[in-house]
Amino acid sequence: MPELYGSLIIFVIVLVLIIILFTIIPVGLWISALAAGVKVGFFNLIGMRLRRVVPSRIVNPWIKGDKAGLKLNGNSLEAHYLAGGNVDRVVNALIAAERAQIPLQFERAAAIDLAGRDVLEAVKMSVNPVVIETPFISAVAKNGIEVKVKARVTVRANLDRLVGGAGQETIIARVGEGIVTTVGSSDSHASVLENPDSISSTVLKKGLDSGTAFEILSIDIADIDIGRNIGAKLQEDQAQADKKIAQAKAEERRAMAVALEQEMKAEVQAMRAKVVEAEAEVPRALSDAFRAGNIGAFDYYNMRNVMADTNMRDAISQSGKQAPQQKED
Repeated sequence: MPELYGSLIIFVIVLVLIIILFTIIPVGLWISALAAGVKVGFFNLIGMRLRRVVPSRIVNPWIKGDKAGLKLNGNSLEAHYLAGGNVDRVVNALIAAERAQIPLQFERAAAIDLAGRDVLEAVKMSVNPVVIETPFISAVAKNGIEVKVKARVTVRANLDRLVGGAGQETIIARVGEGIVTTVGSSDSHASVLENPDSISSTVLKKGLDSGTAFEILSIDIADIDIGRNIGAKLQEDQAQADKKIAQAKAEERRAMAVALEQEMKAEVQAMRAKVVEAEAEVPRALSDAFRAGNIGAFDYYNMRNVMADTNMRDAISQSGKQAPQQKED
């Protein structure tokens, strides 16, 4: 019985050790790698466990790349995984680039993946170009007519410039700038409608893909619409502004005229006051003349007769002017 208990204890210990061994070392994964010709040792798998690396995330892509003819390094794959990259996606991108005969090194693919871009999608875009459609871009020709243009830009990913290169938004902005420049340099909107391909050829010559992650293959004009008459609108606004300025100046002149009229009326009243003041001096002057003996009573009455005769003549002349006006009424 003691021997049976001892054998049972040894069996349990061996079983626990085997379970721990299979837990630490993924034997099934090691067998798969061995069968595929990928040399992964037990100590490498144990080291992955200790470094908190999931062995399947390294070994499976490694096997897949080796079967595709890629020369991969386990340390490089593990380093990319520890840096936060997607090893499986990088290996898939390398396989796709190999099949499409696109030169792509592991370091470049890993850098693209760590930069936050989908490296597999970039390889697919290098093989199958994509079309970027711009919104309607408004431009004004020299004759003042607004032209709205929508373009389709066919681009292909440039793997060498994918890290640090500008994205699709920059492509759309540059194409829009080229369209505005081309339409703005046209003499009339009719020439743009007659030759829409002139926009494409002019924009392509500007090298708009410089510094971007793409290579522009073609720019096609999808739609052209005629908008407002911006020139006429500007002229109308300018005319309204000139009208308001002229009205303001006229109002200023009218106010000055009214002020001058009031000044003249005040001047007339001042002159009348002086006349009244001068007339008030006449009786005093006559009195002084009588006292000094410079005028006599006879001279005074002659002067009064002359004044009466003058007043009578004025009254007759005024009555002669009023009579024709009454007949006309």
